[in-house]
Amino acid sequence: MENFEFYNPTKVIFGKGAETRVGAEIASRGFKKVLVHFGGTYLSETGVLDRIHESLKTAGIEYVDFGGVVPNPRLSHVKEGVALCKKESIDFILGVGGGSAIDSSKAIAYGLANEFDLEDLFVGKTTTTRIAPVGCITTIAATGSETSNSTVVTIETKDRGILKRSYNHDCARPLFAAMNPELTYTLPDYQTASGGADIMMHTMERYFTQAKDVELSDRVSEGLLVTVRDTVGKALKNPQDYEARANLMWAGSLSHNGLTGTGRINDFPVHKIGHELSAMFDATHGASLTATWATWAKTVYKSNPARFARFAVKVFGVELNFDNLEETALAGIEAWERWCKSIGMPTTLTELGCVPTEAQIEEMAEKAASTGGGRIGLFHSLDKKDLADIYRRAL
Repeated sequence: MENFEFYNPTKVIFGKGAETRVGAEIASRGFKKVLVHFGGTYLSETGVLDRIHESLKTAGIEYVDFGGVVPNPRLSHVKEGVALCKKESIDFILGVGGGSAIDSSKAIAYGLANEFDLEDLFVGKTTTTRIAPVGCITTIAATGSETSNSTVVTIETKDRGILKRSYNHDCARPLFAAMNPELTYTLPDYQTASGGADIMMHTMERYFTQAKDVELSDRVSEGLLVTVRDTVGKALKNPQDYEARANLMWAGSLSHNGLTGTGRINDFPVHKIGHELSAMFDATHGASLTATWATWAKTVYKSNPARFARFAVKVFGVELNFDNLEETALAGIEAWERWCKSIGMPTTLTELGCVPTEAQIEEMAEKAASTGGGRIGLFHSLDKKDLADIYRRAL
């Protein structure tokens, strides 16, 4: 087991009506004026936004709405939010939605607390430990951004095209997360399934490691993966199954708050592969991961077939072939693909709706490799050539 630090200060307010408690929560911390940041029309159509406004007004909190968040949130929109916060003397950012709204809120908070160009932060030219106060209300079980230290944005650059990049620091963990599973009842099936796949991947990216003697982290991870494996289907069959929705929502937070990574070192190679698909084709995040994971797995599994065999047995109930661990490992990868198809998730780029040209494959491979200085993947190191081959074989 590797040395590690585990830090998760976010207060979780979980259950029915959680969104109505945000006003009192913000007031108790002494803040006076809130930016309510969200995307789409869902919040208005369902009355959720009215409940949030009423909670803030009851607590004596002023607020300014700022909508317009889109999937794979744009840094240009973030900068508009920063300018609005400065104009309105905002002292607290409340993100409402899924990972896109919460990450966009975190990025605004970075911009409000610092004077540098935000692009420099996300492309690695500068760092910071300063951020304005952030809280959130989650409306989808997926990214776990409500308790994570990660912030992911899409940047439209002048010289390198569109980049999807992240900045990770514990200062970005929200002060609180209000989580009401009922707010996920009306999600389209595709978003429910994509969110569930994203939860699986956040744990799987940590699980596939060369670290030894991490039995507790393994068992926590396997329990989480089995739970998500089963509950996504239940939520799709009955969208108002509260217990299924609650388990998915809580799993999303636990999967990405750092718990399942304790004792391990990893660098999320499949996310880096998928991010380039989201940047170039605006692909849904969770779907970009399912479309490429099996190809990545078949590329790297021989580096530690026992790890993949354990995944097959513990998560998907594959019978262990003691005489041929590679056969068991491949059976687990195939079981993952069957699960993805059962919930309507793509397992190839063609199914994802992305058919890149050779030039686009080379560009995505170069950009993905550059996030690790030319190579990514601590489980199995991959360079630009390897990554290009993964994109090709994933078609």
